[in-house]
Amino acid sequence: MLLLALDTSSAVGVALLDGERLLAQEQHLDPRRHGELLAPAVRSVLAAAGVDRRDLGAVAVGVGPAPFTGLRVGVVTALALSEALGVPVHGVSSLDALAATALAAAPASARGPLAGGFVVAADARRREVHWARVAVDDPSDALAGWRRTAGPDVSAPADVVTEGLPAVGRGAALYRDALPGPDVLAGASGQGQDSVALPLDPDPGVLGALVARRLAVGGELLPAQPLYLRRPDAQVPASLRPASSR
Repeated sequence: MLLLALDTSSAVGVALLDGERLLAQEQHLDPRRHGELLAPAVRSVLAAAGVDRRDLGAVAVGVGPAPFTGLRVGVVTALALSEALGVPVHGVSSLDALAATALAAAPASARGPLAGGFVVAADARRREVHWARVAVDDPSDALAGWRRTAGPDVSAPADVVTEGLPAVGRGAALYRDALPGPDVLAGASGQGQDSVALPLDPDPGVLGALVARRLAVGGELLPAQPLYLRRPDAQVPASLRPASSR
């Protein structure tokens, strides 16, 4: 089944997969241009794979948690494609996609920097992070060899319950004092661990493979609705609200 995967929880990511096999993908980091970049990226990915959108069998989308505006772009686009093409749309936590992305990039060994578990942290703005804690059962299986043990949640970096585990993701990179990565916890030399540069954002190809795996064997999939853990930044001024809502 041809699966189009979208994620706009941080970067703008688009991937096309046949089952779990990646055919083409694009990723752009520009938090102010999600709406401008997503549709051209979808066209570009389909063209690179030589696929007509009418051949798609399903759409997958990261549903956050993430800041309001960027996340909404991806979810609305996924819903529009689903409606136009008559195919199902499947949501998945963007933090789950980040966890799978990090494990896919880390060495698949007992000495890997994430083998003992880790925390994923995304930038939630307002000096906060969206986060989840992950236990790893099989570091060689990035799609199913782990499970979430806490979260998703939003909090100040210093309030994240890491239990001494390394943190990965863009949120962790922004607040290294509160959320040290595996390189910091291992010491400057990194002795005792296989070292690797870990990703900051969910990889759209890994997100698509994660959804394909969960469709095949069972696993948590979510409605295609934005997952917000707090109220959006933009609020209707009290003076403009109907009297009945005050």
